[in-house]
Amino acid sequence: MDKSKLLDQCGALGDDRLLLARVLDRARQASERNVPAATDFLSPAQQAMAMDMLRTAGISDTAYVRLGGYDDAERALLLFLPDWLDAADAEGQSPIRCLRAQFRADEKLTHRDFLGSLMGMGIIREKLGDILVSPDSADLMVLDTVADFLLQSWNTAGRARLNVSEIEPGHLHIPEVRCEERRDTVSSLRLDAVCATGFRMARGKAAALIESGRVQLNWRECTKPDRQVSAGDTVSARGFGKFELTEIGGLTKKGRIPITVKCYQ
Repeated sequence: MDKSKLLDQCGALGDDRLLLARVLDRARQASERNVPAATDFLSPAQQAMAMDMLRTAGISDTAYVRLGGYDDAERALLLFLPDWLDAADAEGQSPIRCLRAQFRADEKLTHRDFLGSLMGMGIIREKLGDILVSPDSADLMVLDTVADFLLQSWNTAGRARLNVSEIEPGHLHIPEVRCEERRDTVSSLRLDAVCATGFRMARGKAAALIESGRVQLNWRECTKPDRQVSAGDTVSARGFGKFELTEIGGLTKKGRIPITVKCYQ
């Protein structure tokens, strides 16, 4: 299918259209030149959008792998595979490098401090994966195109001095994910009903939040309060965080549905 027609079919506009065009170019590069070809880092929503587009284009999900530098990475890239490269060996062709920025614990640096410092150096977000902040260090996934520059030039974040070095992926400090389980019963598995539990708000407020376009279901914008959700679905909303619907029970005697959600903090 012609690229322009494909992007029209996906309903892509503006920045999304440019992003999807770049993803498609990488897919074609791997296919036509028979070389590995990687995208930049993508947010979860961008990953979902890209994979939807690839399915529309008839590109199998076996034609690429998702890599973020470690299991469960939020930001990740898509590496398209030539016919001589198996998915199991794809990490050997990954353009991701891992850096550690060490600092004094009493500096109390945050994710925002590191991201702001990197943006101030002219590093665009697409070149950066997850930033894992610990009490006295931050581990970063970066593309190899910026890794050497950061190793040579990045030495401060906020007012803190940094000692930056490269590390192996197996040595990453991955902070423990903080989450809270909530159990409730709902009248139905409509998105607004489940959001009322996950975000601790009235159902009417949840419906309004969804209709405003601020809610994503499995990283895809959803503006329909009556959309049905299933176990394993992830719901996020700007300014409210995210949760996963982890369990759905059988109907109670009163005809309500027990649910369990895992809310990430």
